[in-house]
Amino acid sequence: MKPLNDQFEVVIPSDYESGQAVVERIMAEVGQAGFSSRDEFGIRLSVDEAVTNAIKHGNKLSPDKTVRIDFLRTDAGVRIEIEDQGAGFRPEDVPDCTKDENLESPNGRGLMLMREFMTRIEFSPKGNRVVLEKLHQR
Repeated sequence: MKPLNDQFEVVIPSDYESGQAVVERIMAEVGQAGFSSRDEFGIRLSVDEAVTNAIKHGNKLSPDKTVRIDFLRTDAGVRIEIEDQGAGFRPEDVPDCTKDENLESPNGRGLMLMREFMTRIEFSPKGNRVVLEKLHQR
């Protein structure tokens, strides 16, 4: 039996419609990877959040900027890399949304959810690229 290895790279403009189209393409691949419905939900939420953040916060909806998305599906799981052309950010500067003083603020919730649902989340030193990885639980 040949090992599974599906991948693609796409560059999209900084608009939500293009972002949603690539999220749907990723989820079609994820749907064939054998994840539980809970894991699929978490992957969708994480990828949607990361793509939206790249478009909105990274590229500031600039029509002159793009977002690059790399997708890889293997027997072990999936890996999604999302990179914008923005200035980047420092994840450690995002307020902890679970602290009492931040409960009313919407900031930081997406980052918290990505960390909760994905096996691994890693940012580039500049903070304009994130790698999301979800491995199968064996």
